[in-house]
Amino acid sequence: MIRRLAALAMRRPRHQTLIFHRVRNQPDPMSPSEPTTNWFRGLVQMLANDFELLSLSTAVQRAVEGRLSGRSVSITFDDGYADNQTVALPILAEFNAPATFFVASGFLDGGRMWNDTIIETIRRLPEGRYSIDGPTPVAFELSDWESRRTAAASTIIAWKHLPLADRQACVDQLAAKVAELPSDLMMSSNQLRALANTPGVTIGGHTRSHPILAKLDAAQARSEIENGKRDLEDLLQQELTLFAYPNGKQVVDFRLEHAELVRQAGFQAAVATDWGTLDANTDRFRIPRFTPWHRNLSRFSIDLARCHYGLLGV
Repeated sequence: MIRRLAALAMRRPRHQTLIFHRVRNQPDPMSPSEPTTNWFRGLVQMLANDFELLSLSTAVQRAVEGRLSGRSVSITFDDGYADNQTVALPILAEFNAPATFFVASGFLDGGRMWNDTIIETIRRLPEGRYSIDGPTPVAFELSDWESRRTAAASTIIAWKHLPLADRQACVDQLAAKVAELPSDLMMSSNQLRALANTPGVTIGGHTRSHPILAKLDAAQARSEIENGKRDLEDLLQQELTLFAYPNGKQVVDFRLEHAELVRQAGFQAAVATDWGTLDANTDRFRIPRFTPWHRNLSRFSIDLARCHYGLLGV
């Protein structure tokens, strides 16, 4: 009943876009809040029952034409993790749920994102105290899963907005403390092709190396946006029309000039990670997204409605 009431509350011409990164078969002690198969299946089933599930491109087109129903939701994934294809996709297909996957092209075929290098290194380090020198030094002590989660989170925050070369140098210094790190976190080219050829799936651009665009000069930002698009179009032999800004917060992570670069690259719309909804007045190159993280799906649905009405935090 609560889910039904929350869904009914969304009967106005706005659209909600959800953002995910991974769906895991089992809970991960380093990332316990990330969706698992059972929770994600329950969520997609609830959404399929209570809302109209739209591809993001369809939602954008309806917004432009003033045809949003107010009970529609889109599902999106960022970055290009392998479990998007192996774990999330079968669940989406089970409920005929369309989804858009934004892929950073430079990490295909064995690459690893810098934040995952931090997480996977700290997962494997022996217990003890560690310090990493550099432009933003970090120090932490590892004794249990909670301390490892805290160390990884604080390190990611400390290094996220460093210049690319400085950030990579810090990450490499940390990673050198373990013998081996996983090389299968991100999709292979074959997995991405299989994903892209699945009915209901849309692939979008997410730059080549997932930089904070606001930290790049104009030429670097243009190169990241255009080369990421070209990489995926060459691989998939299909045009990409949707883009997601890395990290995705307006002003902090990208600015209006980056939205213009995205438009010039040939994309037709782009999504951020600021909370909000899509309607006829939304700038289609700054579409907000939001995902509540409650394990309780009734509470999830209520917060979805609260975000729709701009009531989060009230």
